[in-house]
Order: sequence, then structure tokens, then C-alpha cells
Amino acid sequence: MSQRASRIIELESPQVKVNSHSDRWVEWLEQLCRECGVTINGSRPQDPKVLNDGLARRAFTEGSMGLGEAYMDGWWECEALDELATSALRANIDQKIENKVRLLFEIARVRVFNFQKKSRAFQVGEQHYDTGNDLFELMLDPTMSYSCGYWKGADTLHEAQVNKLDLLCRKLQLEKGMTLLDIGSGWGGLAEHAARHYGAEVTGVTVSREQASLATERCRGLPIKFKLQDYRDLDGQFDRIVSVGMFEHVGVKNYATYMKKCHSLLRENGLFALHTIGTNRTHDVVDPWIKKYIFPNGKLPSLSQISSAYEPWFVLEDLQNFGPDYDRTLMEWHRNVENGWEKLASRYDERFYRMWEYYLKVCAASFRSRQNQLWQLVLSKPTKSVRYDSPR
Repeated sequence: MSQRASRIIELESPQVKVNSHSDRWVEWLEQLCRECGVTINGSRPQDPKVLNDGLARRAFTEGSMGLGEAYMDGWWECEALDELATSALRANIDQKIENKVRLLFEIARVRVFNFQKKSRAFQVGEQHYDTGNDLFELMLDPTMSYSCGYWKGADTLHEAQVNKLDLLCRKLQLEKGMTLLDIGSGWGGLAEHAARHYGAEVTGVTVSREQASLATERCRGLPIKFKLQDYRDLDGQFDRIVSVGMFEHVGVKNYATYMKKCHSLLRENGLFALHTIGTNRTHDVVDPWIKKYIFPNGKLPSLSQISSAYEPWFVLEDLQNFGPDYDRTLMEWHRNVENGWEKLASRYDERFYRMWEYYLKVCAASFRSRQNQLWQLVLSKPTKSVRYDSPR
């Protein structure tokens, strides 16, 4: 082993003493597995099965990226990957395998560069949301809602998503004839619900061509129009604004810009509902595997970052957290993909399937371990004089 590799070990985990023997990588991995209550090649569903002897070294030299890519490459597998990931996150194993030098470099990059600037706004649409409508139609419910369902009183994924859409409309106090701006309108599920059941006139904006195309087709005949546009280029005035699962792509350097723009777009007596994933702790970077393969330029906000951004412009009327509901939502999505994979296998290869499985199950674990949350905020302008009563 090189001096550089030995130095990486020292930087990554000062609690564990290692020497240059290759079996120390395996010892280290076994130790970390014991810390989260699993056994390598054990008999339980949550026990990981190692299929390549190079896994341990790859995990500790490449961190989260190496572990995720190794799963995609078939170097290891786990029947209950979501349970394994939950145990690992609760034991903070992710922090113990991350390369500290690489982490510090990434923090410096994030603080210097604006990875969510306007010229990069369409990257996540092109890489992720334009992956293929066939994949998302198989995975999602009939509303095509790619965000957390609200499982209170629901037995199926479709019921949970309709619950979520209706909850947002009720929180916005929508009435017939009101104008609604949907920032990050996806495949049009919320716009359709608001127009069909509440009589709203909806303008939806997205950075995904595939979403805009399918949403327009799905909502034909309703008072809805969709635009392929960055939120920073929006103008006009709206009675209500809603944003579901889009704030995660705004980026900390643009939070203030986003809130200022929403303030300028909202009429004086209007309401703004923000539905977003968030993290318990404020930090500067995102998981490198998620950033590369799933959500380029994504960044989950903390509650303090959100409040700091809206404080100059809005009053907080309501705040709800139903993060655990995202665990169930993600597992339902995975079940749909798993059960229907034969329909997609001719277009997507096995490596893609393993990537998608890893994404859905590890994300489910992030909510099950309570590291990530799902917040709905209702905001108003300070000039709004009518008392707000939450419908939940």
C-alpha cells in the first residue's frame, strides 16, 4: 500500500489503527458493520453479501461514491438494502468512510461556486427528469406525483398522493378563478388537481422538456399552461404560489433570490406553499453519489437556511413535517419498479436498475433514520391582514 493510501486511512478514521496489510481493509469494514448491527455474508436480509474482494478497499478510499458505484457494479448486494442503510445512517457510518480531504475540497468548491446558477438550471431536467416518461409512469401513481405522499388515512400510493395534492390546495385556500403559479410543476398532477377540483387557473413551470410535454398532454382542455423556464425568468402576479419538490434544486447561494422572486410574483393578500425535503443539520455538501447519478447540483436545505431566506419577505403561517411518510412513498415506488421491470428491461440495463434500486432504498433509509425531513410551509406577505387557519 502506498504512503498516500495509508494517509487516507489515517485521515478517514483515526479511531481505527491499520497497517499496510490488505486484510485490514476487510477488518475495518467488518468492524463498521458490527457497529450498525449487521454481519458481512450473514443470514439475515439486512446482512450485506460481498461478491468482490476489493469492496472494502474501494469503500474506504472512495467513500460514498465508491460504495454506491460498487453496488451498481455488482460488487455487493443486500436483500433488505433499506434496512442496512437505515442502520448505517443511525450509526453515522457514512461519516466514518468519507474521505476527509475530498470532503474539505468539496466544501470549498460549494462555498466558492454557484452550482445552481441560471446557466446550469436545466441540467437536472436533462439528466434526471428526462430519463424517460416510461420509467416514471411505471414507478409513480396515476397523478404522476414525484414527491412525498401524505399517508394519513390512505391505504394506497394513489390515495396518499391525492391526499397530498388536496392538502396543499386547502392550505392555499384556493377558490374558483384564482391564479396559481406552480414552480416546478412536474408532470402536472398538482396543476390538474387544482384546476379540476378547485377551479384555479394554473401556470406551471419546469426545467424538464419531458415533463412539460407530458403535462401539457395530460391537462389538455383545462385552464392550465406549462412553460419550460427557469424560475428567475418568471414575471406577472398570482393569487397563489406553490412549489413542490423544487426548492431542493435552488442551492444555498440562491435561496434569497428565490424568496425575493416569489415575493414579487405573489399578490399582496396571497399565499405561498413550499413543499420541500430538508435536513436536520445545516451543511455545505450533498452525498457525492446522489449528486453524480441522481440530482446534479441538488442541495437539501436546513430549516434555518429556509427561514433566513424568507424572513425579509414573508411571514410563516404554518409549518408541517411528515418526513416519515416519504419512507413509505419511496418503498412503494421501488415496489412498482421491481414488479414492472420486465416492461423496461429492453431500454434500461441491469446497472441502471441497480442504480435506481440503490437510490430509492437509501433515500428511504434517510427518512426512516430521521436524518431527512419533509416540510410544508405556508408563507404570506406581512401586509396580509386576514388570519390564517390551517386545514389539517
